[in-house]
Amino acid sequence: MSMKLNVVICSTRPGRNGKPVADWFFAHAAANKGGFDEVVLTDLAEVNLPLLDEPNHPRMKKYTQEHTKRWSAIVEGSDAFVFVIPEYNFTAPPAFVNAVDYLYSEWGYKPAGFVSYGGISGGLRSVQTAKTMLTTLKVMPVPEQVVIPMVFGHLKDGVFEAEKPHVESADAMVAELAKWAAGLKPLR
Repeated sequence: MSMKLNVVICSTRPGRNGKPVADWFFAHAAANKGGFDEVVLTDLAEVNLPLLDEPNHPRMKKYTQEHTKRWSAIVEGSDAFVFVIPEYNFTAPPAFVNAVDYLYSEWGYKPAGFVSYGGISGGLRSVQTAKTMLTTLKVMPVPEQVVIPMVFGHLKDGVFEAEKPHVESADAMVAELAKWAAGLKPLR
């Protein structure tokens, strides 16, 4: 049973800190697959979804836009997700919300984890709002998470420098995601 973990960069803002954080996590997860056969990186800035522009409800899967069809294939082909997510005004960033809203059935019965980052809260409030949204689409958020408070102190020349708690949290989360992805696969 082949399984794919998709690491999704949720910030699209120019100069974002999410890219170096995601690059670290992706490289670490790809080197230590933890039960996944494949680890891929998806950047919402490259997916470049406009504000939801489909005329039909996502549940119908009658997509008219090529960007939606591409996004659908990316999500459909993934068995689990790690969202690398900042906090914008105590909530998830709009690019994440928009990307999730584009689809419906493609999300179902897949686990999700989070690498959150930000100031003192480390993006925890963002994750709480994201979890509520995802569970509505039958996504199972795992409790294990990588939290990066004061992310600025871990960035050196555009590279994220992980510390031992980040690495240990990443390993625990990926292993848990693999268990849930395998357990939920028959439901998909």
